[in-house]
Amino acid sequence: MVELCRSVFFPEFYTVEGIRCDETELKLQRIRTLLQRQVDEDTVDKFMQSLPEIKQMLEYDAEAVYNGDPAAESTDEVIVCYPAIKALTNYRVAHSLLLLGVKLIPRIITEMAHSETGIDIHPAAQIGHHFAIDHGTGVVIGATCIIGNNVKIYQGVTLGAKSFPLDENGHPIKGIPRHPIIEDNVIIYSNATVLGRITIAKGTSIGGNLWVTESTQPGQILTQRLPNGI
Repeated sequence: MVELCRSVFFPEFYTVEGIRCDETELKLQRIRTLLQRQVDEDTVDKFMQSLPEIKQMLEYDAEAVYNGDPAAESTDEVIVCYPAIKALTNYRVAHSLLLLGVKLIPRIITEMAHSETGIDIHPAAQIGHHFAIDHGTGVVIGATCIIGNNVKIYQGVTLGAKSFPLDENGHPIKGIPRHPIIEDNVIIYSNATVLGRITIAKGTSIGGNLWVTESTQPGQILTQRLPNGI
């Protein structure tokens, strides 16, 4: 089903065996048929209606990756070759299903991308438009993350939880906000770790290999400093 969605979003680049690239209606019918085996018809209808918006978001993502990487020679190259777009396709399909109340299947879809790309995005995370992941290996985005527009992160970045509050029986409390809020126009460089329900304010830049557990101010630049203060 995900591969069919991918071929609908990017028909000139992804094909499905037995279906021509221009046979969009046939692909959509196949998607509907596959989903109806697992999901009620009303939910399937709403998911099908969301596909144009998902396609638009993915085009924005591809544009952001291309604009942010001098090595990319075209958005075509980004769509075909970059693991970020594969991972984001799975995420945006899974997120749409999750918003419609579908259980388990969204997690399966994002874990498929995790296995293939090394990019681990929980389907419950909220991610805005023009989201760029450069390289991508080792990226982790937790379930309660909220990410704004025009955000760029590099390989090895973790947007995770700082701690897990326990109930009276010593079990982790589920469903509470525990991951960062990343506002618009933020850049997070490779192997930075951002933990807890903190806010990385608009325009912040976080340098590589940093451990961040406190909120930032708009436009703040965080970098490592040597012992002599340089």
